[in-house]
Amino acid sequence: MSYKHFLKNFMTLLARLVKYNLKIIFAGKFIYFLLAALFIFISVTVLNLLNKDAQTNEAAVYWLLFVPGILLIFYPTTFGIQNDVDNRMIEILFGISNYRYKVWLFRLLLIFALTIAIIFLLASLSSLALVTVPVIDMVFQLVFPLIFIGSAAFMLSTITRNGSGTAVVMAIAGIVLWIPRGLFEDHKDWDLFLNPFAMPQNMNEAVWREIILNNRIYLVVGIIFTLLYGLLNLQKREKFL
Repeated sequence: MSYKHFLKNFMTLLARLVKYNLKIIFAGKFIYFLLAALFIFISVTVLNLLNKDAQTNEAAVYWLLFVPGILLIFYPTTFGIQNDVDNRMIEILFGISNYRYKVWLFRLLLIFALTIAIIFLLASLSSLALVTVPVIDMVFQLVFPLIFIGSAAFMLSTITRNGSGTAVVMAIAGIVLWIPRGLFEDHKDWDLFLNPFAMPQNMNEAVWREIILNNRIYLVVGIIFTLLYGLLNLQKREKFL
């Protein structure tokens, strides 16, 4: 078999694999979350364009993109396990040794990649319509909290095995983390909702950059932990079948 023939077969197989898994991941109610994300983005953008007194900056654009990002990543990571159970796909995944790990890692990569791609498009539109922002840097900074939220939702879904239960726990956790933010001004590096583009006026730029770096390192550690814990939970066959 020639190299070109092998590459062609590999790309065809990969395309079919991606298409099949996207159908599974984004089936059901994902379209509603996508529409809600687009509605929020478009509504806020239009309001800012119509309001002549609005002074949109990079920090505001970060929040404008953060909310749709959560909606995009929330459904597939929260309800994925339940959809597998409901469709009896979980029985097939457990039937092949270690197959479930590869399948779910591949699915999570697709979820993260598609979310990042949509956020990139929205960031580009924001830069054209509202205020010029560093699109690549903006998306890069958003990747950390969004992937952490997605990974945490996946981990919780392997514990509850119920999408609605996972959604409730995630909502409560978000509220718990958001409410006391103002009480921990000296510990911003632990803040999930840290906005890298909203540097406090009385803070040195070098110190702020160090806080951002530490915050992103903590999020990376959290991503690794939640992903590994979630995948390890998939070993407990009796919980899912």
